[in-house]
This record gives sequence, C-alpha cells and structure tokens, in this order.
Amino acid sequence: MEFILLIISAILVNNIVLAQFLGVCPFLGVSNKVSTAIGMSGAVTFVMVLATMVTYLIYTYVLVPLGIGFMQTIAYILVIASLVQMVEIILKKISQPLYQALGIFLPLITTNCAVLGVAILVIKKDYNLVEGIVYGAATAIGFGLALVILAGIREQLELADVPSGMKGAPIALVTAGILALAFMGFAGLV
Repeated sequence: MEFILLIISAILVNNIVLAQFLGVCPFLGVSNKVSTAIGMSGAVTFVMVLATMVTYLIYTYVLVPLGIGFMQTIAYILVIASLVQMVEIILKKISQPLYQALGIFLPLITTNCAVLGVAILVIKKDYNLVEGIVYGAATAIGFGLALVILAGIREQLELADVPSGMKGAPIALVTAGILALAFMGFAGLV
C-alpha cells in the first residue's frame, strides 16, 4: 500500500513539473507534437530511473563512507551527463527519426533539473533503494503524463482560432497554468 501511495503521489499530487516546477524547459520546449513528447518522456524516464539508482548507490556507498557528502551535486551531475550520453548514442542507433525529432532537447536532459531534483529528493526524503527507484519511475511517468497532455492540447490549439498575440509560447504558458490548476484537484487524493 505504501508503494501505491508513493506512485499516486509522485504522478498526480506532487507532479514534478506541475506542482514542483522542475523540468519546465523541456516541458514547454518538446510539447509541440505528441510523438516527440512520447519520445522525450521515454528518454527522461530511462535516464531518471537509472540516475536515481546510480546516484543513490554512489551517495550511500562512496560519498557518505568517505565523508564527502557535500560533493553530492557534482557527482550527480556527472552521473546524469554520462547517462544522457548513453541514451543519445542508443537513440541514434535505434531510432534516427526520434533522435532528430528530439534535436537539442536530448542533450538538455543533462541539465534537466527534474532529473537532478529527483536524485536529490530521494536522499532528502530518506528513501531506501527500492523506494527511490519507485519514486524515480513514478515521477518520470508523471512528467511524461503532463508532457503528453500538454502536447495533445497544443496540437489541438494549432487548429483553433487563437488571437495572433497569444499564438505560440503565450498560449502554451496559459495552457500549462490551467493544466497545473487541474492537477491541483488531486491534492486531497493522498
């Protein structure tokens, strides 16, 4: 039951992008098409779960025993950058169209504060390894859910009669704000 509450909380109640405002750059930048949003969600999920696992192990078995816990952020950034490079190489070989569609946003996962934020939150919330991995996966799913929903809405807005001053980024920001308000409705769920 504890894991179910953790999953529901990470996906809906404390959504990383809509409630905690981490990862807003790729959230707005990659949400033009649903297909690109799904690809980015997959890449972020893969990196976030692996980064959570590896950073937890590094913190617990290297940084703390050596008494250099203050090096946490620097070590996490190096791990995340390495994982993103690995994902980039894999995507380039497996799915060239997805690799090209993600463009500059794939390397930006390295600086996606949602990935770094989850790795730090796992330690801050004192989760064990399994709880940390579950939290990382659920948070990534929540990020992907918000990203795909916004992408779907933005695709529909392309067909709508939007005033010229609101086209593009302004209507995307208004839509993201309304989406965040909608997710606030889940606050009493957990």
